[in-house]
Amino acid sequence: MKKAISLILCGALFLAFAGCSDTGTSQSLPASETSAEVTAATSDTPADNSDDKYVSAYSAFKVTSESLEDGKWVETCANIAEGGNASPQLSWEPVEGATVYVIYMVDMNTNNFLHWKSDGVTETTLPQGWASSADYIGPYPPSGSTHQYNIYVFALRAPVEKAKGSINSQALKLQEFMEGLDTDKDGNTGNIIAVGKICGNYTAK
Repeated sequence: MKKAISLILCGALFLAFAGCSDTGTSQSLPASETSAEVTAATSDTPADNSDDKYVSAYSAFKVTSESLEDGKWVETCANIAEGGNASPQLSWEPVEGATVYVIYMVDMNTNNFLHWKSDGVTETTLPQGWASSADYIGPYPPSGSTHQYNIYVFALRAPVEKAKGSINSQALKLQEFMEGLDTDKDGNTGNIIAVGKICGNYTAK
């Protein structure tokens, strides 16, 4: 009996500390697997980047979204062929010392395909559809497949010269792009204060 209780407690702790997947594979994940990952990530557990190979070195803060329902991005955020191509609603508490934020949205199942890149962001609550079509293109995985889309919000001390990467293309140097944010436009390093992250799935029709 004691052994069974111990196993249950260990399992509960594992789920509590699970985070978003950071895989960069080119294959679709089964809906059951991606749903489990995203459910764990959107629970009320403290923000934690330790399991993410891209941002594990930085402190974390919580990002929420009204465009995420049961671990899935709503259809209105999908590419215009299926939805409204509206960028997801995002909210987070202001990060102390931050003057500007940079946002990346990445398809984790297609070699880090970049769907959203906005720099120079000063608001901390963005309504759905906030990003322009030049900065955002909604999810469009292959028909019938489910992909996971991670949104990263970088809190910066000062603006950067330019956030690297182009939307609607693979960000094969995603790690380099993110690390580039740690140097501001004047060449000062230590520019990244913290990184917020929120994950969701989208299944194409």
